[in-house]
Amino acid sequence: MTIVERAREAARTARPPLVIAAHGTRDPEGAAAARALADRVREALPGIDVGLGFVELTAPGIADAVAAAASSGAGRVVVVPLMLGSGGHVRRDIPEAIEVGRTRVPGSTVAYAPHLGPDPLLRTLTLDRIRAVLGDWSAASTTIVLVGRGCSIAETNAQHVALARLVEEEGGFDRVLPAFIQVTGPDLPAALDQAALLGAKQIVVVPNFLFPGAMRTWTREQTAGWRSHHPNGPEVRVAEVIGPCAELAAVVAERYRAEARRLDDAGSTPVYLSGLVLRGRDVLIVGGGRVAERRVMALLDAGARVRVVSPTLTAVLSALELAGRITWSARAYRAGDVGEAWYVLALSDDPGVNTRVATEAETAHAFCVRGDHAGGGSAWTPATGRSAGLLVGVVGRREPRRTAAVRDALVETVRTLPVPDPLD
Repeated sequence: MTIVERAREAARTARPPLVIAAHGTRDPEGAAAARALADRVREALPGIDVGLGFVELTAPGIADAVAAAASSGAGRVVVVPLMLGSGGHVRRDIPEAIEVGRTRVPGSTVAYAPHLGPDPLLRTLTLDRIRAVLGDWSAASTTIVLVGRGCSIAETNAQHVALARLVEEEGGFDRVLPAFIQVTGPDLPAALDQAALLGAKQIVVVPNFLFPGAMRTWTREQTAGWRSHHPNGPEVRVAEVIGPCAELAAVVAERYRAEARRLDDAGSTPVYLSGLVLRGRDVLIVGGGRVAERRVMALLDAGARVRVVSPTLTAVLSALELAGRITWSARAYRAGDVGEAWYVLALSDDPGVNTRVATEAETAHAFCVRGDHAGGGSAWTPATGRSAGLLVGVVGRREPRRTAAVRDALVETVRTLPVPDPLD
């Protein structure tokens, strides 16, 4: 293989560059926030070329960013839309810009990730922004007005209404009323009127937007205008937008990793199969349910020091803890739990928690298995079986039943092979 051929092969097998597709704004603070978020994503994805493109108002455009990334990444690019909702930008404008950029580099391939909105970690961030302004108010006595962008697509507007319900139940608020800043209703003043008619004494207006810009400005102006017309009405506070925080960067990084794996050859399994020597080494399991129960015995058989973080345990895991075979922290996961672990299993029933565990493990250079989303971790658990003194392992590509069937067939084949025992 020539030097040029080796260079081409290295480029082909390298991880593809990422283009973050943001909205764009005339607000310098908003544009700076988008760039700060890109910097945080670079920290979360060391070694990955991270670019930034905008739908409108800010340069560079998405088409230019995609073309530049495709030229430097052997024609393979991942685009993550920095959008909370699945409106016209996600469904039409960004795909059209991607196609324009892609055609500038013949033969290039672009993987387009889902928008960010459904991720549970973003709901956690929304709740954090609310709690930051609650002060001495209790959640149970506070009405929330959750302000979304609003668009002409009914399904997208319905997603915002569903989000309001989730925030109400998860946050324990008196009620959460949805509102929209443009295109559709109820608008923000109408939602504030409704809250007052329902007897609200204290209201938090929550702009469900990523960065500073026109939407945040309009939210503040409309809230101030409503207050001026209702001087004896409820007290109203306004929460901050999500901002370029590490948690948002983690969601973007996860979207990237999932799409980057989909760019790999469909017929290959992009992992390196190896045996871990865990005797005397710390292994962290986050989650105390049935999946953790199934994994823990093999880890104990390997001699690992198993540490479980979970508010509750199954009966089997409780028995192991009472027998001193595992250690248990009876609480929810929190930052820093990965510690000195060599191997991590994110097995909670909350995808947001599993995302944070995987992100911390990545930072600590500890391999992590995710029980809810294999592509979101850095290791996969093989289907294993023992036969004739051998441990057989099979790793598949999102086909657990086929993987198990192949494992069973291999174990049976090993059992029946006429191979002499080396001790004979």
